[in-house]
Amino acid sequence: MTATGDRTTLTYLRPATAATDELSAHFQPVFDRVAEGNVEREKNRVFPHEQVHRLKEAGLGRVRIPVASGGFGASLEQTFALLADLGEADANVAHIWRNHLAFVEDRLNATPSPGNDRWIRRFLDGDFVGGGWTEAGNGTFATLQTTVREDGGRWRVNGAKFYATGSLYADWLDVLGKGEGDTVLTALVRRDDPGVELIDDWTGFGQRTTASGTANYRDVPAEDGDVFPAGERFVYQGHFYQTAMLAVLAGITRAVVRDGIAALKARGRNYPQALSPEPATDAQLLQVIGGVSAHAFTARAALSASSRTLDLVAAAHAAGDEAARAQRVREAEVATAQAQLAIIDAALQATTTVFDALGASGVSQKWLLDRHWRNARTLASHNPRVYKARILGDWLVNGTDPVPNLAAAGRGGQGD
Repeated sequence: MTATGDRTTLTYLRPATAATDELSAHFQPVFDRVAEGNVEREKNRVFPHEQVHRLKEAGLGRVRIPVASGGFGASLEQTFALLADLGEADANVAHIWRNHLAFVEDRLNATPSPGNDRWIRRFLDGDFVGGGWTEAGNGTFATLQTTVREDGGRWRVNGAKFYATGSLYADWLDVLGKGEGDTVLTALVRRDDPGVELIDDWTGFGQRTTASGTANYRDVPAEDGDVFPAGERFVYQGHFYQTAMLAVLAGITRAVVRDGIAALKARGRNYPQALSPEPATDAQLLQVIGGVSAHAFTARAALSASSRTLDLVAAAHAAGDEAARAQRVREAEVATAQAQLAIIDAALQATTTVFDALGASGVSQKWLLDRHWRNARTLASHNPRVYKARILGDWLVNGTDPVPNLAAAGRGGQGD
């Protein structure tokens, strides 16, 4: 029997059955524990191995797997809402989960087979996937130097990657490389193989404990059931990676509201020009916090609206309706780009203007409020929002297809 119990189905995808309040009741206590010590981890660059392990044990890695197969049966909208909740607790920990959740989604989109059944079982057993596709040394998708080649009846992976997010916490690493001729393949290799070298050389001023540095691969073996043509990865993969990033940004905006309120309440004095001697009753300072809360609301609403479009793509793919899938990918492209513009703006505005309510005490290392801006700015720099408004405008005014190459739509999104 397969992981689905039904070999006639096209994919492992099923209509979502999870109740949002039940998902929250299960995961929020774990997120609350993840939030504990967040400031100290950020100050001292302590890697959150314990926190990632707790989330594995709680089953976050199988949240999208149908209930009948042993998962929680969550929709994409629910999954990204949970990721935003986790981002509010710790933006680094939430980002670590991006590659794993994306590979789970890829296997759920795949045709049922014994090899894919094994992957579903691995997810249920708690196996965690990290890795990255971005070439080290400023390489691009068009100039791949990493190779995935057959050698003596086994696949061998050789090359170097950067932006290897989550790798230090992983059991498996997802690697993109050139096969024979013009083929491009992805290989899942074991993190503990002696040919794998992970280097903690991420120098960004934000997202400092996500293990987003270099990964080197030297003759690393991969099995037949763990190597896939890149062109067969799920068609909304790029949108998924982008939306995962936006979910973390949405979580950061809510963390800013939380910490801004706490810091304002803790202020002991106010300026002579103030409307009240008590900062917490000063109407202008309250106005600042109210504005920050509106940014958080905007981010959460945009995330919900855009992630719903991905559920529609998944449903069309599960039904085998290629025409509907193509149309829904186009709609998802527009919605994801609009959400990217809205959420990044909201996050950067919130993480900056909150200081207007706090005075000089707001920059204290006690609060470490700068971490929210640094993390938001780092996440916002991963993909080029500078191009999104132009592409949207060209679509809206001139009808220029925002997804001219459907086959390429699912490629990107892991790194710069």
